[in-house]
Amino acid sequence: MQEKIMSKGISSRSAWRAVVVSTVAMIAAGVALPGVAADDEVIPNHNPTLNAGGKATDGPGMPSPWSYSAKTGIGTAYEAYADFQFSDKAVTGKVSKVWFSLANGIVTETMYGLIHHAQIREMQIAVTGNGWTAFEKTDTTSQISYIHTDKDGRPLSPAYRLTNTDKQGRFVIIKDIFTDPDHQTLVTRVTVKALKGPVTPFVILDPSAANTSGDDEGRASTSTLTAWQGGVALALKASVPFKAFNVGYAGVTDGLKDLSEHQQIFAQHAATSTRGNIVLVGQLPTVANSATFDLAVGFGANPDAASAEAKATLKTGYARVLANYNGAGAAVGWEDYLTSLSDLSSLVPETQDKGKLLYASALMLKVQEDKTKAGGLIASLSNPWGDSVYTDVSATGYKGVWPRDFYQVAMALAAMGDRETPVAAYRYLPTVQVTKDTPGNTGATGWFLQKAHVDGTPEWVGIQLDQTAMPILLGARLAELNLISKNELLSSYSSMLKPAAEFLSRGGTIGLDWNHATITPPYAQQERWEEQEGHSPSTTAAVIAGLAAAADIATEAGDTAGAAEFSAKAADYSQKLEQRLFTTSGKVRGADKPASYYLRISRSDDANNPGVQDERNGRVGLPSDLMVDQGFIELVRYGVRKADDPHIVQSLTVIDDQSLPENLRVRYDFRFEGSDVTVPGFRRYGNDGYGDRTEGGNYSVNGQMHPSQRGRVWPIFTGERGHYDLAVAAQKPGGATQADVDAIRHVYVKGMELFANDGLMIPEQVFDGIGSNQPHNYVLGEGTDGATPLAWSHAEYVKLLRSLRDRQVWDRSPSAYARFAGQN
Repeated sequence: MQEKIMSKGISSRSAWRAVVVSTVAMIAAGVALPGVAADDEVIPNHNPTLNAGGKATDGPGMPSPWSYSAKTGIGTAYEAYADFQFSDKAVTGKVSKVWFSLANGIVTETMYGLIHHAQIREMQIAVTGNGWTAFEKTDTTSQISYIHTDKDGRPLSPAYRLTNTDKQGRFVIIKDIFTDPDHQTLVTRVTVKALKGPVTPFVILDPSAANTSGDDEGRASTSTLTAWQGGVALALKASVPFKAFNVGYAGVTDGLKDLSEHQQIFAQHAATSTRGNIVLVGQLPTVANSATFDLAVGFGANPDAASAEAKATLKTGYARVLANYNGAGAAVGWEDYLTSLSDLSSLVPETQDKGKLLYASALMLKVQEDKTKAGGLIASLSNPWGDSVYTDVSATGYKGVWPRDFYQVAMALAAMGDRETPVAAYRYLPTVQVTKDTPGNTGATGWFLQKAHVDGTPEWVGIQLDQTAMPILLGARLAELNLISKNELLSSYSSMLKPAAEFLSRGGTIGLDWNHATITPPYAQQERWEEQEGHSPSTTAAVIAGLAAAADIATEAGDTAGAAEFSAKAADYSQKLEQRLFTTSGKVRGADKPASYYLRISRSDDANNPGVQDERNGRVGLPSDLMVDQGFIELVRYGVRKADDPHIVQSLTVIDDQSLPENLRVRYDFRFEGSDVTVPGFRRYGNDGYGDRTEGGNYSVNGQMHPSQRGRVWPIFTGERGHYDLAVAAQKPGGATQADVDAIRHVYVKGMELFANDGLMIPEQVFDGIGSNQPHNYVLGEGTDGATPLAWSHAEYVKLLRSLRDRQVWDRSPSAYARFAGQN
């Protein structure tokens, strides 16, 4: 989810720099181009943190960014399906469509409606005393815990307790945070403890109605703080009347300057005069020793509806709402979901933390599903580097559907024994497949959108062949697990899987939005990191496996012609794999030290003449033989190559070489305080610029790329390497031994657990110790501001546990393995 392909209109803005692939130079260099852009096509150098759309006005207010993306908690109410769809008639009753996130000790982006529709930017408590003012976000140290756990500390619901302690020891704030499963309400119980004299708390709510900071209107009174834009509104009510209140424009009339300097709000505005970026403030009663207040933020189509939701939640009361959320007694909630996971408890012995991260992962994966479109699984409930991305443009961040991340999550849920969500997910997939009926499409069909809103609205339309292969693999696996019937598989073959396989086999000319490229598989317009065109080991692995699976499904369907075509294409792609991607003259160790290894990308059919990659993420394009990644082990994961294949083994020596130049190096080992484990960590690839700046600073500040941006280590790859080591062990006579499994658990499982933060969230990226740790004072191995939690990270951890339990890689395709890696 990096340099995304967007519309041509975006490329004209100053925040974008158009990059045109120089086909002339490549042809002059003798590089064949199996699939290139059309003559009139301009592919921008994309900023993944932004989205196309009109700007909202801040009015008199100052602009605001989104919030810190390294979340320590996310949550929503559990909702059961009725016939694999969300319904008010299901056993959980009225569907609650509220999601929240936590970072820096406060509530951050909170969504209502569709899962990417943020309505709150931040909500925090400010505290005043005798001549001083403190804000939770900046002036306290925060600890997070789960409210509801079992005897071994495993979380049983995504309800959190934040304990925020003033850095000067003057007060403590304890907040319990969850949602009301029966209403559209965010619940926060606030306990304020005064330690050195009376204190006065203020609740500060910064709304982002309709997913932007601007164009909001608001009202304030002793009973309610309200904001709205168009057809959506929020209303904050407290269990006690507000002593004072204000609705003002951010940085101008919001009262925060008065609060900071004078410990009170002088001007109390009851309503806004024009649309803009507004802030709501409500003063709570002064606390002499300790006091508890309940806050309810209701959401609805208008202020009255939102207020009614908040009022109903307060009437139900904290204890009952929390019990319903958890699933206590007769209520159906998160405990019931975890109990329904038939394989969850059997995976606990494979963990190193008694199952804490496993249970948290089960919750995190299910939380990140939309509740209007059942099975709409997103990548992360966060906006990457959100605290330097301004909110005047509606953006989804990572709150969208990528079929690749989607596949990982669906497979992880199936690995835990979820028998419903993977099926809903599979049935959701036609929503994001391009057909003749896709609005605006005039070209090839069968492929899956690069990224889409959960309602199927196309957001980015680059062609990533692995994302078209993975739905085939998912369907085959769900049928193998008897989660879908043979009839359903064969029906979906005709309508969805066969068109996908035909695209993987034949390619075609695209005709959607800016994209008019002619695609000739397995040469992809974008590889799995969405940045470069060419042949890619990881993409080719998925394509071969997808075609092999499609061939077997076609045979079951009686489609002999399709079976023959897909099987032949898979064999052809496999036969040419090393020719295209395994160089014998690579210079990553130096021009005088030629080496043999898999390339990250090749722009030709000759791996010894692979071309030059494009500038991306502020990093200059380098010759393709200088940029390596670990993606070739996906060939083993999917069953396309044996684990001991000499090309794989040789390539791993290059990946593991920590003496490579810093910019080209991929592997970094980590040691954590209190642990004797050396954890292998891996960057996406050498010369990766998708990350924080090495001199300190976020990625793409103000939409501008910078050459000092550095892609950090991703925990996903620690899991991928653990899967590879298991495949090596499983290949031995007699298969993997308990000693083999224990060794993998000790290093790779433990490693992923150590990468998780205190809220048991696994990040997208962790700080690798190279360059400055600012602006967030990262420690080695801590998640960066990229995106936390990343659903794929949690999915990889879960799948590794299932693979260890089964002593066989969970993602391995039987169809591919039988044709390729399983052959003697």
